[in-house]
Amino acid sequence: MRRMATRLAGACLIGIASMSAGGFAEAGSGLPPIPAMGPSLRKTVAFQTGEQPGTIIIRKNEKALYLVTSKGQALRYQISVGRDGFGWTGTVKVAAKTEWPEWRPPKEMRARRPELPAMVPAGPYNPLGARALYLARDGRDTLYRIHGTNDPKGVGFDGTSGCFRLTNTDVIDLFRRVAVGAKVVVE
Repeated sequence: MRRMATRLAGACLIGIASMSAGGFAEAGSGLPPIPAMGPSLRKTVAFQTGEQPGTIIIRKNEKALYLVTSKGQALRYQISVGRDGFGWTGTVKVAAKTEWPEWRPPKEMRARRPELPAMVPAGPYNPLGARALYLARDGRDTLYRIHGTNDPKGVGFDGTSGCFRLTNTDVIDLFRRVAVGAKVVVE
């Protein structure tokens, strides 16, 4: 049995919890049930852009992530974006993709929130949710992610530290469709 700190930034649990070797709650462990995946907020929409299919375009003011699927069409996902002081724009690439990622809060985040753990193991209780796409600029990790959430109500507002958050259902769908190396334009 492993023990892990579960005090997470605006997320899931408080206290110390026993986890099975697979990272999932055991019966009678005192952990809440496995978090729900959340609804799909994805829609196929008309979308005019000069970008190629497979490109992600994030429009922060709309709280929307668009995956270009063909000329004049995209999948639109509702997202949460960076709160005041944590927004950014630019062009990056998807450098890596991970299922049920572990979470290591950046040192800047831990300086603001010293109660955060140094690391939360992979599994259904981590604040990155079911999948994460790691964003890089010029081959360097930006420390920003496109990721899921265990709180479906945590989508659709300005509330992250610069990452882009989708429901777990939608991030799993996006994860399947996006290739490592895909262009990401944040507007």
